[in-house]
Amino acid sequence: MKNIIYLFAIVLLFSCEKEQVISDTPIIEFKNISPTTVQEYSDDISVTISYSDGNGDLGENNPDIHNLFVEDNRNGIVYQFRIPHLAPDNNSIAIEGDFNITINGSGITNESSSQQVNYSIYVTDRAENKSNIITTSFITIEE
Repeated sequence: MKNIIYLFAIVLLFSCEKEQVISDTPIIEFKNISPTTVQEYSDDISVTISYSDGNGDLGENNPDIHNLFVEDNRNGIVYQFRIPHLAPDNNSIAIEGDFNITINGSGITNESSSQQVNYSIYVTDRAENKSNIITTSFITIEE
């Protein structure tokens, strides 16, 4: 009988679901970039990333503040965007979701008729915590 009680206690202990803890520093993950081939200066590039933030201070309502940064890895040009508030003010709640970023009409930076490009991306929250840096897969820009 003792063995059954011990076995039941062990099963109960390991069957309890652990609460997932989300970091207060934003974490992002690359999901998709499309299309895989674009026309120089005319086609937009769409990047989808996922995010999580343990205290919900990712996002900003001030239009003069940028908190999402996309670097063109060919030339180091950084595009700056603003993520709007994602959680109510003065609340500390975990948030998760996806962002869609649009990069307008990139050009070729060398003398060829096509060029591959990828981007590095990071975000910052209102406490100025910087997320991890992610890198997209490559796409091709054609003349």
